[in-house]
Amino acid sequence: MDLTAELVALAERTLPDPGPEPGTRDHTEDEIAAMAHQVMAEHRPDPFWVFAYGSLIWNPEFEIVEQRKAVLPGWHRSFCFKLTRWRGTRELPALMMALDRGGTCVGMAYRLPAGNTHAQIMKLLDRELDANPPTNVARWVEVTTAEGRVKALAFVASRKGPAYAGKLPLHHVAHVLARAAGHWGSAAQYAYNTISKLEEHGIRDRNLWHIQKLMAAEIRKMHNR
Repeated sequence: MDLTAELVALAERTLPDPGPEPGTRDHTEDEIAAMAHQVMAEHRPDPFWVFAYGSLIWNPEFEIVEQRKAVLPGWHRSFCFKLTRWRGTRELPALMMALDRGGTCVGMAYRLPAGNTHAQIMKLLDRELDANPPTNVARWVEVTTAEGRVKALAFVASRKGPAYAGKLPLHHVAHVLARAAGHWGSAAQYAYNTISKLEEHGIRDRNLWHIQKLMAAEIRKMHNR
C-alpha cells in the first residue's frame, strides 16, 4: 500500500464532539429497541449472520463464531456518507463508506453466537445508525459464500437520508479523507484500517485501492514528504 501507518500518523488528531446537527438528534434506547423488533419482524435469523464491508471488518465489537468471504450483488462500497462528527466536523465534514446501490461488493459474512439475537441487533443498530433521521440503515441481504448462500444483516445508504453525499470523484474523496478528523480520530485512519484489513482477507476493492494511492500523495504534499 502507498498509504502507510507512518503517513496516517501525520493526519491523526482528535477534536471535540460537536454533537448532532441542528434538525437531527441521537436515537433513544427505546427507539433502537423498536427498530430491532422491526428488523426481526422482517426476518428472524437462525443462524444470525452479519455482512461486513468496512469498519465491522477491523472493529466488529461482537463475538464471531464463523467467518466466510462473501459476495453481495446489487450493492457496492462508496464513500457516499457525509459525517459532521465522529471522524469529521461541521467545518470539515468527513466521508465514510456505506453500501450504495449498483455493482457488487466483496466482504465478510460473520456468524454470531446463537441466542439473545434482539440484544445483538440492538448493539449493531446503536453502533451503525447515524443521527435520527438516519442515512445508514439496516437491511437484510442475501450474500454468496463458498459454502452457499446466507441471509445476513447489512447496513446500507438511504439515498433519501440527510447525510447521503452521492457519487463523488475519487480525487475529491481522497482530498477529504486526508484532512478530516473528529472525536473518534482521523478519516485517514478509518480508511487505512479498512483497506489494510480487506487486504489481509484477500479482498482488493479497485476504487479503494486508487483512493489510498491518492490519499498518500495528498498527505505527502501537505507535510512536504
